[in-house]
Amino acid sequence: MTQVTLNPHLFFGGNCREAMEFYKRIFGGDLVLAPFGDGPPDAHKDPKANSEDVKSKIMYAKLSGAITLLASDNPHNTDTKNTGQFSLSLAGSDETTLREYFEKLSEMGEVTAPLIKQFWGDTFGMVTDQYGVNWMVTITTNNP
Repeated sequence: MTQVTLNPHLFFGGNCREAMEFYKRIFGGDLVLAPFGDGPPDAHKDPKANSEDVKSKIMYAKLSGAITLLASDNPHNTDTKNTGQFSLSLAGSDETTLREYFEKLSEMGEVTAPLIKQFWGDTFGMVTDQYGVNWMVTITTNNP
C-alpha cells in the first residue's frame, strides 16, 4: 500500500519567498524554492505566469522537516496577506517546542487567543502571523 499525505499549500501575493524563509527560521528543515522563471518560455497556460514581472515570483516552494509546508505565489494576487479562511493546527506534548513556535509566529503577528491552560486540560492558543496565516497551537496533557 502506498502512503498518502495531506500537506497544506499556502498561496501568497508575491511574498512567498519571504514567508517561507520566515517559516524555515521557525520550524527548520530544508527549503526548496522554484521561481516561475525557471521553467521554459511559455511553460504555463496562463500568460500572466509567463510574464516578466512574475518570473522572479515563486511557482513552487516546499519546506520539509518535522513540518511540511507547500506554497506558491498567485500570479493574479498582489495581496501580501492571506485572506483564506483556514487555520493550521500544531499539536503535541513537547511544550517547549510548541511555545517557541507560538512565540515566533506571534512576532509581527496578532495573538487572537493567548496560549494558556484551558478548562479541558490542554494548553491552547491562536495566532495570526504577519502573513495573515491563522495558527492554532495545542499542548496536550499527559494526564487522562
